[in-house]
Parts: sequence; structure tokens; C-alpha cells
Amino acid sequence: MRQLAKLVIENKGFLTFMLCMFMFRSAVADWNVVPTGSMQPTIEIGDRIVVDKAAYDLRIPFTHVSLVHRADPQRGDIVVLDSDAAGERLVKRVIGVPGDQVALVQNHLYVNGKAAGYRATTVSGIRDDREDPALYAFEDTGSTSHVVRWSMAAQGHTTDFGPVTVPSGHYLLLGDNRDNSADSRYFGFFPRKEIVGRATRVAMSLDPANHYRPRADRWGASLQ
Repeated sequence: MRQLAKLVIENKGFLTFMLCMFMFRSAVADWNVVPTGSMQPTIEIGDRIVVDKAAYDLRIPFTHVSLVHRADPQRGDIVVLDSDAAGERLVKRVIGVPGDQVALVQNHLYVNGKAAGYRATTVSGIRDDREDPALYAFEDTGSTSHVVRWSMAAQGHTTDFGPVTVPSGHYLLLGDNRDNSADSRYFGFFPRKEIVGRATRVAMSLDPANHYRPRADRWGASLQ
């Protein structure tokens, strides 16, 4: 015990720094590795994303207990949540806020009866496109616009969902990779308390399919 106490005293500066860093990452800002493609093309497999954990709440470090409520997630936000239903941390986009009526008709989005607009675009560098060719389009809801991915192999299958009304205290979240995302269509509405922060940008990106070579063009990229 004396040796342990001596070791702590001799390294108290380093230990204090580490504790402060962990508290900062827990309550203020963090970075997460994205291992799946459910948010492609916005977030690619191997991206390390910056998460603003103070975007919505100031929390007691290492807990989900909110000390100060700052804001609520808005449509279009990319949020990070610790999902009980999924049993893991998820990164998804807010599609419906409490009170919204949301539907997908042949994969086209309707929010409160208003159809989103779509404009075809091209995206390169998505590795899944080699075995699963896809169509890409800007999805414009009036307040937000971002690119979604539709698998060409899934065309012709039913992709209808809803209409459903988002209950109080919950959010409807979808992945931008619409045919390859386990989201509110599978797990239902996500409680507000499970949302821990908002993803703001890509800190760095490594390509796991190419010996983890850096994708320099994605470093620091803003997430929309």
C-alpha cells in the first residue's frame, strides 16, 4: 500500500490530467469510431467523428444525469445515443421530433404530410457500392438538406413505413443509408434521455478496407 501511495503521489500531475481528460470526454466533447455504414455517405466506415456532448445538456461526468438543459435535438441533427433497445451506441439522423407525423412511401420521406424533395447526385468512394450499387440523392425537407443512399438491389421491395406520430419525450431517427440501417423502423422511437450529443465533424478517417490508409480529404470535414 505504501508503494502504491508513493506511486500516486509521484504521478499525481499525470493522474490529475488523465482524470480531467476523461471527465472532459464524458461531459463536454468526445470522438467515436464509426464501424458500420448505416450513415453512408455522410459518415463513412472508419470515420472518427467529433461529438459535442454539451450540445443539448450539461451532464454529470460518467452519467446521463442532466445538470443543465441547453437545447433539444432538431430535425436534421446527427445524434449519438446509448440505445437500450439496440444494446449499443448508435449514430443516426433526427427525422421526427415530438409531435411530428412521419412516413416513408417507397422510401420517400413525408413529415407532417409534406413530401421531401429529391435531387439526384453522384457519390464516389463508398466501398459498399462495389457489391451493392446504389442511387444517391439530396433529400430536402425545407429546413434541412442532406444526401441519402438507396440500394439498387432493394428497389422494387416494399420500403413503406408509417405514418407514425412521434410521442412526447422521444425522437424518430433514421440512417442516411436508408436500405442498410437499423433505426426507428426496427427499434421504435428513441427516448430523449438516451441522446448524449451531436456529431459535428470528422476528426480523422482511416479506410479499414485499404490497410487503414488515411482518407486525408475527410479530415476535419463538417457533418451536414
